[in-house]
Amino acid sequence: MLGLAAKAGKVASGEFSTEKEVKSGNACLVIVAEDASDNTKKLFRNMCKYYEVPMEIFATKEELGHWIGKAYRASICILDEGFAKSIVKKISLNMEG
Repeated sequence: MLGLAAKAGKVASGEFSTEKEVKSGNACLVIVAEDASDNTKKLFRNMCKYYEVPMEIFATKEELGHWIGKAYRASICILDEGFAKSIVKKISLNMEG
């Protein structure tokens, strides 16, 4: 699903781009890697709470980057509501199973 969103141009990746999209109101979902630094997680947790953007901590930096066809990524941002909803659903199913 992340790969489809990336191909559709609905993903911003990397800390700078993710932060920019959240602050500009374009972000529908932020995903931060489990192995991102505590400071990075805290930064996005606070930012997402303030801007009321859903946030998930999921996968590794390597996996996040791989799924969107890039190098390691500590954070990515989904810019489409439909993709965001289906990704949250998949993450929830993954965590249950």
